[in-house]
Amino acid sequence: MRVCVLASGSKGNATYVASPTTSLLIDLGPSCAYVEKKLQEICVNPKQIDGILITHTHVDHVGGLRVFIKKYNPKIYLTQKMYEELSTLMVISNYEWINSDFEINDIAIKIIKTSHDVADSNGYILESGKKSVVYITDTGYIHYKNHKHLQNRSLYIMESNHDVEMLMNGTYPYPVKQRILGDRGHLSNQDSSYYLSHFVGEATEGIILAHLSEDNNTSELALQTLRSALDKEGQKVEHIIIATQKERTELIEV
Repeated sequence: MRVCVLASGSKGNATYVASPTTSLLIDLGPSCAYVEKKLQEICVNPKQIDGILITHTHVDHVGGLRVFIKKYNPKIYLTQKMYEELSTLMVISNYEWINSDFEINDIAIKIIKTSHDVADSNGYILESGKKSVVYITDTGYIHYKNHKHLQNRSLYIMESNHDVEMLMNGTYPYPVKQRILGDRGHLSNQDSSYYLSHFVGEATEGIILAHLSEDNNTSELALQTLRSALDKEGQKVEHIIIATQKERTELIEV
């Protein structure tokens, strides 16, 4: 499988995931023009995108969707609640409601329900052949019932949104701080690192830390927290990348 995080942060999120026969996007928050440019940089024609998985309907995850589907008409995979929210903002004619695990050609997709302050939100595990990619952002926690499904995957794209101390000492209004820290908010560096240090295994080839706050986190803090947690659990993952808001990651193959 091939993976590239095109953009990640509070201003826009989009990730490219492909198998030998299928090309998908997870979310399309940046502008259509930005996503087109980043896809072309990795030699992907936007017309080749077979489908888009929506995690939830906040604007940083769907902001560029209307223009992209008008130009290219890929199938949109989303829950009925997500569809109802988005249909007030744009016309989505090529779509499929997803309520349980499903397949898109040679990619099997498991839905991981997340906890965020929207009507509905999903994370995903995408599997093709013997390789698998976990994508989880925008959640206050990961329910224990899903932990068994998240063990020993090839690549993890996991939210590491904020450093708790930076957030609490920062300028955000107190209600916003409480929202971010709550069960329907975002994973902190500590939360993300705890989960990852217990999920990774011998089959794990890499980790991408995603959705870092530009105000309440740094790449150095997120990486240091993760490496400390991995060391504590006796885990070692060589390939760790920090996804950013304005630049894509390298194109990763697992």
